[in-house]
Amino acid sequence: MLISDPLSRLIAEAATGLPSPLATAVELLPDIGLVVLALVLAATSYGRGPRTLAVGIAAGAGVVLAYGASEVLKVLVRDERPCGAVDVLATCPAEGDWAWPSNHATIAAALATAVVLVAPRWWRYAVPVAVVVAVGRVVVGVPDIADVAAGTALGIAVTVVVARLLAARVAALLVQPPRVG
Repeated sequence: MLISDPLSRLIAEAATGLPSPLATAVELLPDIGLVVLALVLAATSYGRGPRTLAVGIAAGAGVVLAYGASEVLKVLVRDERPCGAVDVLATCPAEGDWAWPSNHATIAAALATAVVLVAPRWWRYAVPVAVVVAVGRVVVGVPDIADVAAGTALGIAVTVVVARLLAARVAALLVQPPRVG
């Protein structure tokens, strides 16, 4: 798409004027956000009983499958990254590393969705972090808004479906008494 929408281009070009330390922080923020979301999912899933742990495991499987789906879609769609056409803050990934859907947005939305499924009250922490991850990638100019929107939708949808399909089965395995003999 090569930053097909003017808003994505404006955001990415504005970020190129940031002072060096701030630019480095902005570039690292999406990756840090993913780590934070993964840690929050682990923390909210553990120690609250087998049913909560089961939802966390099932939703975690949804996160992994959402990422896999994102990778498959990238290869099928082959959308060029916007950073190939304009001067942006981030180092542009190599050719063949496609933009649509955004992996960071997919994973962030999937992790935030998993956190909300496990601990609904934590939405007020998980959702803003996921938004920062997704918007942060647009700011550095690697995907555009359409790439991030698609990744977000994919992450949410796959995680919800997988969690709903697997949670009861995982819970049954966790509470099943051990076999003797």
